Amino acid sequence: MPGARPSRKKQSVDEIRQKLQAHLPDLRSRYGITYLGIFGSYVRGEQKTTSDVDILVEFNRPGTLLGFIHLQNDLEDLLGVRVDLVEKNGLKPAIRPHVLGEVIVV
Repeated sequence: MPGARPSRKKQSVDEIRQKLQAHLPDLRSRYGITYLGIFGSYVRGEQKTTSDVDILVEFNRPGTLLGFIHLQNDLEDLLGVRVDLVEKNGLKPAIRPHVLGEVIVV
């Protein structure tokens, strides 16, 4: 992904969650977020210094592609790692149960 921020250090899922929790009120206000969760390699403890953070999001209002990209960029700046942002209602049926089964809600 062009312009993606490389991972600086291997962080734990708890560190990621704490950073997100600290900024959640602002993120909710700016983007209309109603749900934010972490899933993937960070949750399973399989992350590497090159891993991105998989974040599941749900909004209280229809968004725009530009708003989605701004949120992804803000999260990458906040966390210092690449972020793969996925809308909860956009999960493919084949992986939905797996993702929802491992997600850590912020």
